[in-house]
Amino acid sequence: MKDYFVHESSYVDEDVVIGKGTKIWHFCHIQKGAIIGKNCTFGQNVNVADGVIIGNGVKVQNNVSIYKGVEIEDDVFCGPSMVFTNDLNPRSKYPKGIQGYRTTIVKQGATIGANATIVCGITIGKNAMVASGAVVSRNVPAYALMVGIPARQIGWICECGEKLGNSYQCCNCKRAYVLEKGELTER
Repeated sequence: MKDYFVHESSYVDEDVVIGKGTKIWHFCHIQKGAIIGKNCTFGQNVNVADGVIIGNGVKVQNNVSIYKGVEIEDDVFCGPSMVFTNDLNPRSKYPKGIQGYRTTIVKQGATIGANATIVCGITIGKNAMVASGAVVSRNVPAYALMVGIPARQIGWICECGEKLGNSYQCCNCKRAYVLEKGELTER
């Protein structure tokens, strides 16, 4: 008896690990070797490639493909139609295979907005927020708020999702942070 849900229109290959309480909705494909944590939600038309590791409590909205080389930690949000890449210079005529893939890591609690593009080979820091439509081509610090094409940092974001002011204390949840040497950490 499964302790997770898979809609009848979805395909889950053999040799897949899916955690308790996870929900996989319409037209998804979970490929062999994928590991998915507990209490995750996958919207319509999500593809999880072979060997991908996804933590607990991850929410992946509609029309997202998570390619080999992408690692997603706990409590990450992937907005509708956001894009991961895994090859910096793909050529149809000259395929490199997995030796050409770059690793992309999305740290705990990060949010990636709708239609954002994440260029491979980078790390998105803990609790960072990438705005809808942004194109991220370099590492993102923890708690950074990133917007634009190419994405640039315009401020800092609290763990709860509120933008932080100059005091680095959240007006919503009252968490306090300190900025030292360009890195924000919780006090």
